[in-house]
Order: sequence, then structure tokens, then C-alpha cells
Amino acid sequence: MIYVIGIGPGSKEMMTLEAINAMEDADVIVGYKTYINLITEFIEGKEVVQNGMRQEIDRCKNAVEIAKTGKKVAVISSGDAGIYGMAGLILELVSKEKEDIKVKIVPGVTASIGAAAILGAPIMHDFCHISLSDLLTPWEVIEKRLRLAAEADFVVCLYNPRSKGRSEHLAKAFKIMGEFKDGSTPVGIVKDVGREKQEKFVCTFDSMDFERVDMTTMVIIGNKSTFIHEDQMITPRGYTV
Repeated sequence: MIYVIGIGPGSKEMMTLEAINAMEDADVIVGYKTYINLITEFIEGKEVVQNGMRQEIDRCKNAVEIAKTGKKVAVISSGDAGIYGMAGLILELVSKEKEDIKVKIVPGVTASIGAAAILGAPIMHDFCHISLSDLLTPWEVIEKRLRLAAEADFVVCLYNPRSKGRSEHLAKAFKIMGEFKDGSTPVGIVKDVGREKQEKFVCTFDSMDFERVDMTTMVIIGNKSTFIHEDQMITPRGYTV
């Protein structure tokens, strides 16, 4: 049995009861060491298998092999396991196995949902998720998605927006979207959603400060109807008020 668990941003308050119960039911906990550190209170006394960044395949293969021994395994993802998490990789690996291994996907609060609640109501209408990481997706594909999403006037939630190795990706993304996004379009920035060092900033497309953003930041860009009231972003659903 494999549980693939989305633990949300990391705080206990934003974890689902189902996620907590699954961790407590598991015999073995498998995950990226940074995420393991966020759940120590739920996994005391359990066997823990952890490794570093960019070792997702090895991590999930280990989980599958452990599950074959009859143990219940919990694979940990931050946010939601099915959104840039481990759910897809686990299911892909299990689909290649001849043994019957049960998999339970446990949903969690993803970064866009957590950030949206902090910002107000920016994703009340159609929105999309786009990751700016080109480690697994060619940059040309990312550019096309950015352009078409902006042209279609989606609210755009940017994951993995800026890192030391990809410091210019966010600026490039804004340049691409700028063909269709007005300079007054509201933009919300939330760093470390649900964690101790959480920070929130609301600005406009033209006044965006890219230096505020890193890999633990969520960037949400509004559509043509989105507006700012005090320090909140609001995207109307279309009701007459």
C-alpha cells in the first residue's frame, strides 16, 4: 500500500485530517528531506527514507520496492501531490509493475490555493498553473503556454518562478505576457505560504519587483477584471453587485 500525501504548504493548520491520518497509518515515510522536517510530529518512531532535490525517481522507486514487502508507505509531497508532486510518478512506476500495489492519493492545499486565500480572491474565475522550471519542460513550450494563457485572459499562477540558476525566467515570462496584460493588472506575491516567514505583496504588472521572488514564492497575475481593494486582489466571478 502506498499513500501519496499532499501535506499542503507545511503548517499543521493547512494539512487535511486525511493527510495526518495517512501519515500515522503508514509504516515507512518517504520524502524530500525539507518536507520531512515539516512533519516530524506525525512520524515519530517510524522508519524514514529521505533524500535531496532532483532525486524524485529514486525516491519513488524506493517507495514502490518497500511497498512490495507488505509495508504501508507514505510518499510525501508539499502542496498537493497531484500538482507538480509525486502522484503521477508513483502511478507511472506502479503501472509498470506486475504486482498489485494499491495506491491512495491524498489531496492537499496547493500553493496557488494557499496564496490565493492570503491575497483575497484572485482566482474566482478561470485560471491556470504554469511552472517556469525548464528542468523537465522545454522553455519554448513554457513560452507558448505563457503567451496563450495571457492572450486568453486567464488568471495565471506561476510555480517555480525564480531560482539562482533561472534568475531571468520570471522577467522573461512577464515580457511575454506583457503583450496581452495591461500594466495596471494586479499581481500578488506570497512567499513561504503557511510557514513562519510568510510574506505577502500586492503590486501591478508594471511595478513588479522580481527581486522579491524566489523558489518558495507563488506569483498570481490577475485578468482584465481583477482589481485591488486595500491590500487584497479580487477577481469578479461575474455576479451583479
